[in-house]
Amino acid sequence: MKRIRLGVLFSYIILFIFAIITVFPFIYMILGGLMSFQETTSIPPTLVPHHFEWSNYAKVFARAPFGRYFFNTVLTASVTTIVSLFNSLLGAFAMVNLRFKGKGLIQMVLLSLLMVPGEAIIFTNYNTIAHMGLLNTYVGLVLPFLTSIFYMYYLQSYFGSISDTIYKAAMIDGASDWDYIWKILVPMSKGGLFTVGLLSFISGWNSFLWPLLVTNEDTMRLLNNGLSAFASDAGSETQLQLAAATLTVLPILILYLIFRKQIIKGVVRNDLKG
Repeated sequence: MKRIRLGVLFSYIILFIFAIITVFPFIYMILGGLMSFQETTSIPPTLVPHHFEWSNYAKVFARAPFGRYFFNTVLTASVTTIVSLFNSLLGAFAMVNLRFKGKGLIQMVLLSLLMVPGEAIIFTNYNTIAHMGLLNTYVGLVLPFLTSIFYMYYLQSYFGSISDTIYKAAMIDGASDWDYIWKILVPMSKGGLFTVGLLSFISGWNSFLWPLLVTNEDTMRLLNNGLSAFASDAGSETQLQLAAATLTVLPILILYLIFRKQIIKGVVRNDLKG
């Protein structure tokens, strides 16, 4: 019994250490956004500000069009989430429930495309967007991300755990594929759909390289690109960068804290058991 208790205690100590390592950067980011420039650059580093500089957040909005960055990020992340979720839903349904010629070949092609890293095709996408005249536009920002093979295959595995007899029974009762999707499949798969939607939104929110390539105007930049506004040839205003980073990260943290149960349910698929 003593060995078991010592083992459990040791496990908790290890978990606590890793929790501190994981959480500390976020805590320091929040505290650093309330420090002065001297405190953020001091050696040894200052962990707690002597005076809370709340004016740093006002300076963030005064120094750069941060409100515009927020609008652009929310708009592009929302559009890519809604459209990619809709496309992934229909694609996963077709691969699981429909029977058509060449289905196996299509699945093999899609799986092969899933293995291609995004970095390998980003400049091809850029050339396409440039030739279409979509640079510095919202369409150019979201177009390459309106569908996702990964999300489709995630939902395909999710839908595959639903008994095929439910679909057959719905067809016998005279329901169309559209009726089955919205009246049966979607309500039974809320956890998986919510997980895909949240992952897509986080991906769009954290987007950095693609907006950097297809936009060169401040009015079209996203939040992560806007952090560069607080750096100059004279150096970086680290206290403002930390304040801006806090404003960028907090919405995602709040979303996670609110919907963490739904995320876990979507991953383990508890709502499909039994």
